[in-house]
Amino acid sequence: MQTEHAAGQDITILGKVATAFGIKGWVKVYSYTDPVTSILDYPIWWLNINGQWRECKVSESKVQSKGIVALLAGCNDRDAALALAQTEIGVPTSMLPELNDDEHYWFQLEGLKVITTDGVLLGQVKELFDSGGGNQVLVVSACAGSVDEQQRLIPYVGQYILEVDLDKGEIQADWDPDF
Repeated sequence: MQTEHAAGQDITILGKVATAFGIKGWVKVYSYTDPVTSILDYPIWWLNINGQWRECKVSESKVQSKGIVALLAGCNDRDAALALAQTEIGVPTSMLPELNDDEHYWFQLEGLKVITTDGVLLGQVKELFDSGGGNQVLVVSACAGSVDEQQRLIPYVGQYILEVDLDKGEIQADWDPDF
């Protein structure tokens, strides 16, 4: 998830409209949330339409075996639904639930520097992804001052990620720079 600004507030991107579903204006939704159905906890979505964030009410939604579909207010036919294809879905960051001290949203980790227990700068978190089975991975890219120009994939588990300090903008990792 990433954060963008809209109308003076932070918007956190929770997913995107994939494409139309049927002929009555329903859309297929690709959710970045965990679990994927958490996107439905928000009755109002902000859609990034042509670079402008616009509020949109979720009129109805359904969880299906192959994902989520939703009917959005004002989206009454297939053409309107197709016009929303690949549109980002967000909510104001202030609407996200508060986390425990040891929990973080993915968007909070993007951009943090990753430093080994020996003080070696490995790089900066470019993104995170779910590798399946509930395993998250940090993609760490080289940045100014990093030990080398390598990109690293570091599992986001307690064995390797020892501390996240959002105030310092750093993650301490037990990771061998040669790996």
